[in-house]
Amino acid sequence: MLPGRGRNGRAARPPRILGTRTAWTAVGDGEFFCPGCGGDRNYQRLTGRRRLALCGVPVLPRGVAGPVVECAACRRHYGTDVLGHPTTTRFAAMLRDAVQTVALAVLAAGGACSRTSLTAAAGAVRAAGFDDCTEERLDTLVRAVAADAGRLTGEPCGPGLAIELHEALDPLAPHLAAAGRASILLQGARIALADGPYTPAEREVLATVGAALTLGPDEVTRLLAAARTPS
Repeated sequence: MLPGRGRNGRAARPPRILGTRTAWTAVGDGEFFCPGCGGDRNYQRLTGRRRLALCGVPVLPRGVAGPVVECAACRRHYGTDVLGHPTTTRFAAMLRDAVQTVALAVLAAGGACSRTSLTAAAGAVRAAGFDDCTEERLDTLVRAVAADAGRLTGEPCGPGLAIELHEALDPLAPHLAAAGRASILLQGARIALADGPYTPAEREVLATVGAALTLGPDEVTRLLAAARTPS
C-alpha cells in the first residue's frame, strides 16, 4: 500500500483536529406527525449546547443549539414549527367535527328538517367518521342547538352559529388542500339541496362556511352552482 493511501487506493484523510460537538438535552416529549416517516410518531423536544472539540474532546463552549424536535423512529431533527401540524388522529377528529358542525348548521338554517335532508346529512356525517350517526340523532341535535341558542330553525346565520362554524373550520382550513376545502362546502350544499332549492338562510350559512374555509366569494358561488348540477 502506498504511503498516504487508504486500502482502496484513495488519499487518506488527515485526522480532524478541530470540530464542533452538540450535547442535546430532552425538555419535553409527545406525539407528532413526522414528515420524514409520513405518519404519527413519538418525539422528543431537545435543546443543545455546542462546544468546540479538539481531537474529538469538547473543550470550549460555542453557544446554544435548537430547540429541535427529534423523531423517535427516524431520529431526524426538525424545527419546532412541525408541531403545528396535527397528527393523523387529530386531523381525522377535526375533519369529522367540521363536517358534523356544517351539517347541523345547514339543517338548522333550512327550517323544519325533512327526511331527505336528514338522510343526506347523516350520510355525510357517517362518512366523516361518526359511524353511529342517525337521522333521529341529528334531528335531536338540531333542536337542541336551536333551543340552546334561543333561536328558531330557518333563521339566518346569527353570530353564535357563525362563531361555531369558525371554531370548527378555522383550525382545519390551513391543513386542507383546495379540493378538500371545496369538498366540505359541497357536502353542506348537497344537504341544503336535498329538500329543494337553497333558502336565503342556507345560502348565508354556506357563505360563512366558505369564508371559514378561506374560499373566495366567487369560488363559493361557483361551487354552490355546481352542487345543483347532477353528476
